[in-house]
Amino acid sequence: MTLDFSSLSVRDSYQWMISTITPRPIAWVSTISADGKTNLAPYSFFQGVCANPPTLMFVPVNTRDGAKKDTVLNIEAVPEFVVNLVSHELGQKMSDTAAMLPHGESEFEAFAIASAPSTKVRPPRVAEAPVAFECAFDQVVHIGEGPLAANVIFGRILTAHVRDEVFGDDGKPDSTKLDLIGRMGGEDYTTTRDTFTIERPD
Repeated sequence: MTLDFSSLSVRDSYQWMISTITPRPIAWVSTISADGKTNLAPYSFFQGVCANPPTLMFVPVNTRDGAKKDTVLNIEAVPEFVVNLVSHELGQKMSDTAAMLPHGESEFEAFAIASAPSTKVRPPRVAEAPVAFECAFDQVVHIGEGPLAANVIFGRILTAHVRDEVFGDDGKPDSTKLDLIGRMGGEDYTTTRDTFTIERPD
């Protein structure tokens, strides 16, 4: 089968992409508005970019009406954010925060998600997240216009909070102890517990 994406609707293109570009790590992003209202939302178009300087990116797409999401509006007002990683235990609460709440209503409060203060940025972090990256906004690249168009947000990692219980004997995070989840197609997820090793050439 060969697909010509130029013949697909935006929605069909999206469905094909999320069903095949898998597994996708999840950025659970906390932001804060200029008047101090917090927001927490998940994004699975997310990845590390480079280590020099330490940078990551995630992609909030516009709503079906073509409007920017609260995450983007908050970062425009307060150019800082926290990327919280999502363990299996936090999966349901993460999914809950995908709900469209009224503008300014905090997902931390609406879904009883414990927060903890950050050390270098204003938005709080998810207290139970196995890893949380405090980031300073670097730049945004806008791709497309209107509904489902992308706002590719790059952030400089300033600080990481890593829970003690996820470290292995080598002093590094153990993927099975992190127990992170990733997005598959539809409503399916996977975990980092089922791993194998492939040796790289010298």
